[in-house]
Amino acid sequence: MARCVHGLEATVAAEILDRGLGSVTRLGHREVHFRTSHTDPRVLTAATVDDVFLLAAQGPDIGPAASGLSVLRDLVHAADIGALLRLRERCGGPGPLTGVEVSASFLGRRSFNRYDAEDTVGLALARRLGTDYHSRRDGVAPPPHYGGWRLTLNGTHATLMLRVAARPLHRRPYKRRSIAGTLHPPVAAAMVRTAEIQPGHSVLDPCCGAGTLLLEAAGQEPEARLRGYDLSQEAVKAARENATGLPVTLGQADAGDLPVEDASVDRVLSNPPWGGQVSAGGLLAGSRSRWWKELRRVLTPGGIAVLLVADPGDITEGIRTGLTPSYVQRVRISGAESFIVRFTVPRRPRHRRA
Repeated sequence: MARCVHGLEATVAAEILDRGLGSVTRLGHREVHFRTSHTDPRVLTAATVDDVFLLAAQGPDIGPAASGLSVLRDLVHAADIGALLRLRERCGGPGPLTGVEVSASFLGRRSFNRYDAEDTVGLALARRLGTDYHSRRDGVAPPPHYGGWRLTLNGTHATLMLRVAARPLHRRPYKRRSIAGTLHPPVAAAMVRTAEIQPGHSVLDPCCGAGTLLLEAAGQEPEARLRGYDLSQEAVKAARENATGLPVTLGQADAGDLPVEDASVDRVLSNPPWGGQVSAGGLLAGSRSRWWKELRRVLTPGGIAVLLVADPGDITEGIRTGLTPSYVQRVRISGAESFIVRFTVPRRPRHRRA
């Protein structure tokens, strides 16, 4: 089962199918269930997912009452843990479990909280495995080598799963530095897929922040020409550190007056600095429309911009600038609604010969 940002379920399913990782059996709330007849370590390179788990055991949802928590121990007893660990290792995961940590979520109101469910399952797993259990109740992160288990209660089923990787997949190795407003990597990866970048394409992020969009683009299409600018010197410094060893050009510039030639960019990827944790500065602080005009200026005819916007009114602003929205996808990030929007630049009309 792949966990993902709400709104990316269909995108994750498409990546699983495109890469031949398995056949999709069900899409749920932030979940994509898939089945495979062979183990494949490539499952750990799925870019649009937050995490991937192996199904350990499943039973009926225990309902809203805390008295049903004890039933969750039946999932632990039903799991074939030896087979799970062998399968996890063949999929590229770590070796034996040296500890247990559990993350739980449920739909609907309950008379218990997530920590009650986590502790019930975690203590039962620790007893069965003869290892320590780390509770999340006090807010302290578990040791990095502890095996990650996931429990979900969706109103119909109670499902216990084991994480394949040693840590959640959304924690990218390149993420050495982070800054306020840094984009969630799987969301950035989904935006890159939407942009359909080809080898040799010129790709620009005019508000690159810590470089997440460009680095996800480098992972999906390493032969693209990647360039990013940001008004913040701190952001550019973070992006350069994250991009160490990767073919990404970075610099400090105002997104309202980019050092980029007209009609020279094939793809724009960006998370504009409004509606989130970062406020617009420089020339954009006084005129949001200036950003859209710069976007339109630098894109080639037939070029594509994929943007993450929080206000549907931005779609109208893009249309006014001469961009055509061709795809809109609603996502929910940290509880807030946003939209992945793909705009295209109309191609110049062909002139008929006299």
